[in-house]
Amino acid sequence: MNLTREQLLVSYRTMRMIRSFEEKLDELVTAGKLGGFLHLYAGQEAVAAGVCRQLDERDYVSTTHRGHGHCIAKGVRVKAMMAELFGRQTGVCKGKGGSMHIADLDAGMLGANGIVGAGIPLATGAALTCKTKRTGGVAIAFFGDGASNQGQFHESLNMASNWKLPAVYVVENNGWGEFTPTAFVVPVADIAVRATSYGMRSDIADGNDFFDVYEKAGQAIEAARSGQGPTLLECKTYRYYGHYVGDPLNYRSRAEADEWKTERDALVRFETRTVGDGHVESSELRRIDTEVTDELEAAVSEAERDPLPDPAAVLEDVYGQE
Repeated sequence: MNLTREQLLVSYRTMRMIRSFEEKLDELVTAGKLGGFLHLYAGQEAVAAGVCRQLDERDYVSTTHRGHGHCIAKGVRVKAMMAELFGRQTGVCKGKGGSMHIADLDAGMLGANGIVGAGIPLATGAALTCKTKRTGGVAIAFFGDGASNQGQFHESLNMASNWKLPAVYVVENNGWGEFTPTAFVVPVADIAVRATSYGMRSDIADGNDFFDVYEKAGQAIEAARSGQGPTLLECKTYRYYGHYVGDPLNYRSRAEADEWKTERDALVRFETRTVGDGHVESSELRRIDTEVTDELEAAVSEAERDPLPDPAAVLEDVYGQE
C-alpha cells in the first residue's frame, strides 16, 4: 500500500461523502422536499474514489446521468451541488442544470449527461486537447455497461487508440442497464475484451475494492500520461438503489442486493483492511462520518434558504440563442 495515512483518510471521506450524499437525496425525495429525476450512485463509491484519487488539476472527467459520485470525487463543491439539485441560484450551474447536468470546468468536471454514452466523446476531445497542448493531462470517461453498446463508445475508442490519446475509459459494470440485465444485451462476459479490436490495453478491477481500482486505474493513468495511449478499464460493481429514485426494483431479487451489501460493500471492506492493518483508527473514520453528516445537513439547510434564479437570467450562460 503506497498511500499515506492522510491519503487513506481523504479517500475514505470521499467514499463516505458520496454514500451519505446519495442517502440524503433519497431521504429528501421521499419527504417531498426535492423533485426531478435522480439516479443514485451509492454502492459504486470505490470506483469514483479510486480513479479520481490519481488525478490532479490538469485532468478532466466526463460522467453520466448517475454522476454525483464522480463530481464529488473530482472536487466539485458539495454545497454547490446540493444547491443545484434544489434549483437555486447558488448552485454549481446556477440552478439551471439539475442532477443530470452538473458541470464544473474549474474542477475539471466536463459534466454529467442525460444521454447514454454522450460523455465518452467529450472525454475523448479533452484528451486530444491535452495531447495537442502538451499539458500532461489525462481525460477520464466514466460510463455504464449499457453505454458500451452505443456507437460513440466504439468511435471514441477507435479514435483514441489510433491517435494514442491520453484517455482512460472506465466502464462501471453494475450488472444492470436501466432495468435489463447486462448479460441479456452484451454477448461477452467482460466488456474489457472489446478493447482488443482497437489495439487498446485493458484491465478489469473489482469495483467494490478501492485498492484494486486505485492500483489498476493508476497503471492506466500513468500509461496515458507517458504517451502509451488509452486504456479500457472495466470495474465490476453494483448499484444499491434502482435506476432512479422511486424505481420499484421489481426486476431484481432482494437476495442479490443483500449479498452485495453484506459481502462486498466498498466502505466496509476499506475499513476492514485499513484498520486491520493498523494504518488508520476506527475512531478516525467515525469522526469523518460525523463531519460528513454535519456538512450535508448544513448544505441542505443553506440550499433551502438560497434564492431561486432570476427569470431575467434565463438566457445567460447558454451556448447559443436566436
